[in-house]
Amino acid sequence: MRHQRKTVKLGRRQDHRNALLSNLAVSLIDHGRITTTVAKAKAVRPFVEKLVTKAKNGSIHSRRMALADLRHNVGAVHKLFAEIGPINAARKGGYTRITKLGQRRSDASEMAVIEWVDMPATNVPTEPKAEPKAAKKAAKPAAKAPAADAPAAEEKPKRTRKKKTEGEAEG
Repeated sequence: MRHQRKTVKLGRRQDHRNALLSNLAVSLIDHGRITTTVAKAKAVRPFVEKLVTKAKNGSIHSRRMALADLRHNVGAVHKLFAEIGPINAARKGGYTRITKLGQRRSDASEMAVIEWVDMPATNVPTEPKAEPKAAKKAAKPAAKAPAADAPAAEEKPKRTRKKKTEGEAEG
């Protein structure tokens, strides 16, 4: 039985799992939100929340421990201590939010978005707005017009295979 065994193994060895969690944490710190599987999101949540608690402390020792946890990614540690820690200074926990998205098309694994709760909306990337369909249709004939003005390329004759003679087949 697995009583009081909190480690989610994710089908990986310990060193591979630690590298995965560290890389997911760095991506979350850099981008503000990441899309991943539900199992990975649930596994990275306590890892990241412990890092934010260290960032709230702000001491040199906690910065060095965060550097060790994030595999010496200095930029991510700086952003964690300069931006994310002060934003969450008043909050006692629950720095991240996991939103389930449904199944992935290729292998039907459950997907989720993990993001910061208190991050400003400007740091979170948004999807670009699509152009109206009428504008796209108007652009297509203009693109084809220069191709029609170009001179037609001459067709090359088809190449035929040479038949091997008896002398060539042996040598």
